[in-house]
Amino acid sequence: MKQLFDNVSYNCSKIVTESYSTSFALATKMLASSIRSDIYNIYGFVRFADEIVDTFHEYEKEALFNKFETSLYDALKDKISLNPILNSFQHTYHKYGIPHDLVASFMKSMRMDLHKSDYITTEEYKEYIYGSADVVGLMCLKVFVKGDNEKYESLKESAMALGSAFQKVNFLRDLKADFEDLNRSYFPNTNLMELDEDSKQRIVNEIKADFEMGYSGIVQLPNEAKFGVYTAYKYYYKLLKKLQKTPPLEIKNARIRVPNYQKFGLLAKSYVNYKLQLV
Repeated sequence: MKQLFDNVSYNCSKIVTESYSTSFALATKMLASSIRSDIYNIYGFVRFADEIVDTFHEYEKEALFNKFETSLYDALKDKISLNPILNSFQHTYHKYGIPHDLVASFMKSMRMDLHKSDYITTEEYKEYIYGSADVVGLMCLKVFVKGDNEKYESLKESAMALGSAFQKVNFLRDLKADFEDLNRSYFPNTNLMELDEDSKQRIVNEIKADFEMGYSGIVQLPNEAKFGVYTAYKYYYKLLKKLQKTPPLEIKNARIRVPNYQKFGLLAKSYVNYKLQLV
């Protein structure tokens, strides 16, 4: 009967993914069925941690985060949790040998969001990006290569770069919400109150460099993972191009989106490129 509980846990992680991110859920559906559930499991875990620090403003967020962290490490130690999201994550964690330091770095960055609002130096910024995004890319990479350590080591840098690119696109898209609602400013040496075209372009160029490095790894991924990751890459790159064309004032005052019809167009083009082995 333990398998029944595990299946319920996996379904919970899938529901979390589909409920919180239609774009990520769509890309995950393009992965092979043999690894799809494990990516849902990772997303469910990171999403719940992020929700605590970003959303639950009417509650004692630090107390909630402390309880979640204790439950997380108990789940990893005991290989079971009555929290279905953590139960599904611990399964993937042990199945693929995800390094503990990746989980610890992620939780450290999430804890920063409880109190830290400005990232003044490049070092602070890089540390936060590593913990909040790069390590998530590395967790997923562990699944994509199915425990092949040699392949994992060869693709680490590109996986981290792709994670960074996705996170920075989110930061640029969510400037208004992060700054006005959460009082956060992630980009160092950038005055968001006076964001101009030059500052925006500097950020865009930084993200493009991350995407270039990330793409170099996508083409080397196993076939089970390549199409799904390429789909996510195409979506986020499209979003970056929209942000590049959007005046800074509009970015500060509205959340830029890729309409659903464009998402499905990107999916179709991605599939053609994949089938023609252009990726």
